[in-house]
Amino acid sequence: MNTQRQQRTRKFAALAATGLLALTACGGGDGSGSDDGPVNLRMTVWSGAPEHLKLLNGIADAYRKTHPEVKSIKFDVLPVENYTETLTTQMAGGKAPDLAWIFENSAADFVSSGALKEVKDDPDVLPAAKKIWQQDGKLYAYPFSTSPFGVFVNLDMLKKAGQPAPAELIKQGKWNWDEVDTIGAAVHAKTGKTGMVIRDFDYKAWDNLATYWDGWGAQAWSADGKTCGFDKPQMVAAMTSLHKAIFDDQAMLAPGTTADFFAGESAMTVTQMSRASLLTDKFKWDFVPLPEGPEGKYAVIGQAGIAVLAKSKHADTAAGFQAYLTNKENSAKLGAYFPQARSSQLNAATLAKSNAKLSEKQLDDVVVDGIKNGKVKPVHIGQAEIYASVRSGLDALWKPNADVQKVLTGVCNSIKPQLEQ
Repeated sequence: MNTQRQQRTRKFAALAATGLLALTACGGGDGSGSDDGPVNLRMTVWSGAPEHLKLLNGIADAYRKTHPEVKSIKFDVLPVENYTETLTTQMAGGKAPDLAWIFENSAADFVSSGALKEVKDDPDVLPAAKKIWQQDGKLYAYPFSTSPFGVFVNLDMLKKAGQPAPAELIKQGKWNWDEVDTIGAAVHAKTGKTGMVIRDFDYKAWDNLATYWDGWGAQAWSADGKTCGFDKPQMVAAMTSLHKAIFDDQAMLAPGTTADFFAGESAMTVTQMSRASLLTDKFKWDFVPLPEGPEGKYAVIGQAGIAVLAKSKHADTAAGFQAYLTNKENSAKLGAYFPQARSSQLNAATLAKSNAKLSEKQLDDVVVDGIKNGKVKPVHIGQAEIYASVRSGLDALWKPNADVQKVLTGVCNSIKPQLEQ
């Protein structure tokens, strides 16, 4: 092997050791060949929502009408809980899909390892949205979903608990995490329901807490990824506040319990606009930006990319479909569920055309502003190993009498060697 191939091999070996990319650098498709006859393409996704699959299949059917070389395009739904592990196991076993959705938290590993085929750049996509999918000036996945987090609010439940609506607090400049704590505690005391739920956190997916700690200016690690941020004063202050809200004030979801906002079991939930599809007419609701923290206003983005797998046996054909799936016309359709970071589409009026449940004001305040000013959740090479270490280290925090500083110092001690690699 040449030097570049050897470097790639070492990267794959390192990733395999973490359990994230159990791959081999040699063998399998390399995306350099062309297809001589009709091919069947397979793309892994983590959403089996009927409306999502209907949209994707519709785009695929339209593509196949003008591309007879593509016999079929299958969207293979993998469980979101172990999506990346399942995907990389398929890749390691020689059964790599042709295309795949990729989570932002594994973007650095996929891009740096050489697992993805370079895709065509598009100047209409905001540069900041492409950042984690680039290496050496080349793009390796299209950021098909750049989705800011906001807060869905059950207005009926707040009224029943005698609490103000967030829209009123926003006008007064008082929509902040202290107010959320007060509201959540009152809701729990008066209705027995949960006040606030950071959806999909469940005391496991700790990176979703960036939607909280970013308000304190905290970060999991430094910009260069080499210095731990969990033991820094900003993070200690944020986690101390969170711990108080959970255990002292009972304003937020407690460990070992569940509360589904969309089923009417909590007053507020932090999540993304795509969850609006779960709303019914059970209660009046609103969708507002994340509450301010001590550092003021902020926005956090969850992102996903559509990539062509370098080990696909039909990588060139797959790249053709990827380009079609993510072109300007189809991006507008995807925007109904997955916000697009395109300059030409980043306005409330355009978004409203495909988001009937959300008002232009909601879209402007949460989505448009969030995409322009938000920061993507924590991303790091070797994320799987780091992720597991942080999760294990934080377990001690989710107890009533936890020593916050001690726990967070322990987290840093645990991941320091990994960050410095």
